Amino acid sequence: MTEIIGKPELTPYKGGWAGNEIFANAFSEEICAKARDMTIRLGDQLLQEGYRGCFNADFLVVPEDNEVYLGELNPRISGASSLINQAAFAFADAPLFLFHLMEFLGIDYNIDVKELNDRWARKELIDSRSQLILKSSEDVGIAAPAPATGIYRMAPDGSVSYDRFAYRWKAIENDGEAFFLRFTGAGDARYKGADLGALVVRGRGLDDEFELNERAHNWIKGIKRLYVSKPATEIQHA
Repeated sequence: MTEIIGKPELTPYKGGWAGNEIFANAFSEEICAKARDMTIRLGDQLLQEGYRGCFNADFLVVPEDNEVYLGELNPRISGASSLINQAAFAFADAPLFLFHLMEFLGIDYNIDVKELNDRWARKELIDSRSQLILKSSEDVGIAAPAPATGIYRMAPDGSVSYDRFAYRWKAIENDGEAFFLRFTGAGDARYKGADLGALVVRGRGLDDEFELNERAHNWIKGIKRLYVSKPATEIQHA
């Protein structure tokens, strides 16, 4: 899995997290082996500290010399968890969140961790998906109205329209569809950096140079155009 960072079409913050991609061959086998070893050692230390459950480790990768550095460690469910928990390899066995719940509930279970890791690393079990986090780029007032959560369809001319309700991105049926999970609804403030929603599509949202591809540009513009705002002229007090 890679991260989408600092794209101005998605976030007003330079270096700000703006989503993720998951696809086979994202990194070399050497980089994957280093990251896996570091993650196992982090997990072993967390276990000694008393933490049980899922955690998220971010690594900084230098492809030119295959160096891997720890970026940050989040001992919790993170914004990237949705792609991992609904990926094909997770559905073939069990999503990581299920293990998280079993630890929380104190349920005993027995698995072969190495076998599970080896199976999940198989390229044929990695289905390509992209998650784009859309943020408001400026202070624009109050959202009224706002696009609904569900499946959206892209027309041949690149325009985007609502198609049907869904509550998870597995409902996407083809490459011309995307799932939008709304965060900012009608009546909510649209300020600089406000999370509008998460958009999940099949395939990659970036090109090989890690720039947003044309399809991603169309999806971002199409969803943002469905947001209409009015000035925040009144302040309501509870």
